Amino acid sequence: MAKHRLEELKFELYGLAIITLALLGMASLLTPAAGTIGHFLARGLTITAGNGRYLLPVILFCFGVKVLLEKKLGSFNSRVWGLLILLLSTLTFVHLFIPPDKFFSAAREGQGGGIVGAVLSYFLYLCFGTAGSYILLGFLTITGLILLTGQSLAKLTGTAIKIIREAIKDAGKRLSDFLFEEVPEPVIPEKTTPTTPPAQLQRGTRTTETQERQDFSNHRQKERRRNNTREQEEIASIEKEVKEVATRALADGRPYRLPSTALLTKPLVRDNSLLEREIAEKKRILEETLASFNIQAQVTHVSIGPAITRYEIQPPAGIKVSRIMGLADDIALAMAAPGVRIEAPIPGKAAVGIEVPNREIATVHLRELLESREFKERSSRLTVVLGRDIAGAPVIADLGKMPHLLVAGATGSGKSVCINTLIASILFKATPDEVKFLMIDPKMVELTTYNGIPHLVAPVVTDAKKAAGVLRWAVKEMERRYELFAGLGVRDIKRYNELFQTTENEASAGETTPAKTREEGPLPYVVIIIDELADLMMVAPADVEDSICRLAQMARAAGLHLVVATQRPSVDVITGLIKANIPSRISFAVSSQMDSRTILDMGGAEKLLGKGDMLFFPVGAPKPMRVQGAYLSDQEVENLASFLKEQAQPVYNQQVMEEPPVEEDKPGEEEEDELLPQAVKILIENGSASISMLQRRLHIGYARAARLIDIMEQRGIVGKFEGSKPRAILMTMEQYQQMFGRTG
Repeated sequence: MAKHRLEELKFELYGLAIITLALLGMASLLTPAAGTIGHFLARGLTITAGNGRYLLPVILFCFGVKVLLEKKLGSFNSRVWGLLILLLSTLTFVHLFIPPDKFFSAAREGQGGGIVGAVLSYFLYLCFGTAGSYILLGFLTITGLILLTGQSLAKLTGTAIKIIREAIKDAGKRLSDFLFEEVPEPVIPEKTTPTTPPAQLQRGTRTTETQERQDFSNHRQKERRRNNTREQEEIASIEKEVKEVATRALADGRPYRLPSTALLTKPLVRDNSLLEREIAEKKRILEETLASFNIQAQVTHVSIGPAITRYEIQPPAGIKVSRIMGLADDIALAMAAPGVRIEAPIPGKAAVGIEVPNREIATVHLRELLESREFKERSSRLTVVLGRDIAGAPVIADLGKMPHLLVAGATGSGKSVCINTLIASILFKATPDEVKFLMIDPKMVELTTYNGIPHLVAPVVTDAKKAAGVLRWAVKEMERRYELFAGLGVRDIKRYNELFQTTENEASAGETTPAKTREEGPLPYVVIIIDELADLMMVAPADVEDSICRLAQMARAAGLHLVVATQRPSVDVITGLIKANIPSRISFAVSSQMDSRTILDMGGAEKLLGKGDMLFFPVGAPKPMRVQGAYLSDQEVENLASFLKEQAQPVYNQQVMEEPPVEEDKPGEEEEDELLPQAVKILIENGSASISMLQRRLHIGYARAARLIDIMEQRGIVGKFEGSKPRAILMTMEQYQQMFGRTG
């Protein structure tokens, strides 16, 4: 008995050992951090089986489980032979797609079916040729299936046909249910002759009448529910006419759904096995190169990124950092790299970073970053995704804290893709009621795809002359919001929306709420995208610069944020005022160090690789951060825009669309408004000047009320705009009567 128990324990240990070996093999294939033994194990599996290397650990794992459960090793029965034949046939079949003269060279690189597939393919090709090899492999595959399953060929064929038929039938049923959704018809009860016995005739008739009344009542309830969507749309249209603040219009009355990351391309798994071997070689070359210049430094850490690899070295005492920085060209020559960038020192570390480009740039897909924990944990609706840093970690930023962003780079460096990823990041997180976009695209090709999405304040502006007027509207909107905040005693948009939410809760409890808050409703953030600043500066440089500087200085608390992009980073486009007021910047590859200094106030951008390689310099950071930008294809942008257009219809602000091109206003050129005397009297009686007050008291729109305030400012009736403070009234009632000749 004891001997039998020891025998079982022995086979359990065998099974566990086999399972452990299988898991080690799979781990070495899936992760690059598998150690030296794991690296050689992965390399051995890759050379042996090529693309079928994952099958070997799986088969070994199944065998280990079998030994663990059955307490015996078993023998080579027909099922084992069938599995072996299937495995060899698969490896050979995969390898036959490779040209015959490259059978063994491809196997050494881990392609096709590896060495096993190469040997068998070479033998079959010599003996039977290509066509004969496929015929023989088909026979061996069928033989392996018969031995593995123990079923005849006819039964196997019947089972396969049955499975395919059931799958097609199920797919057809699902498609039919999706396309032809059954709509419930009104239930109209018919009068039927009762078949109940005479003794139960009266009771049965009464029951039928009761059932008819119930059916009719249920039908009325269904009709009311069916019309609920139409009623909601009618109510929304009425509220839209009453309120001046635009609200989102839901398509077909459906609630707004945030887009899913399934709209984007799923990233592929990157194989870092060859990259690790290359890095080990370059690490040795770097240390030898430094030693040849009498710098005995050791590489202490290596950070592998999508586009570059950073080698961290600690120079010995007495070695100046500037001496290492002067060896950039020599290091690039020794490593056969197009160029290296030296960061000395690395912020927060007592080390010098040497950034060397990888031979292949790995694509960073936007989907993998949107699904990351770092992005999901951010609660801000202005959270944007930039890419991955040199260590491969996601780089997530908050546009609300930047609070404005300047993006510059040469043509083809990845600037437009970056703008699209910024927009998409916000669209995946915010509803149209929370964030609005105002897009200016003078090039007419980059942002027009977003026309029609519900997040737009106005259609994408493509006329540079109209763009200057749109920026003036943004300045007026900022001033209007500050006047609203001042009237309610709040400092910024966040506290205003919190106040609105509080007053909504109080209103539901029966308490009174401020009239201004009820009329305005919650305010959305507005992100202003300017895709090409150079075109605007050519048309109206003074107006554009003034508007951008005004917004950059004051618009943060009002919830307006700028993203300004240009491909011409010269001082006549990115002026000193614009640079001073937009602290956060992104630079892609540029042609010269002068352009890099224009954007970042330092060199470095001229050594970037292009294709999304950027330097991100957020406000408050001591040095820029190197980031490989996320990639978003044109097809993905179209998929996202189409999804959003189906969710809701855009509600454009007519004031933006009707805003005239900006021209310099001169005193005395404003036309007289018939409501001016009445408006002046209202402001004098109230003791403060406010656009929203004129709107309510005179029942006029925002544009006319703002024009009245501008006329009063030019004539010296009210003071200038002073941020959150109300405008001062500079006229008394006696002066009013003298100017307008009225006594009340």
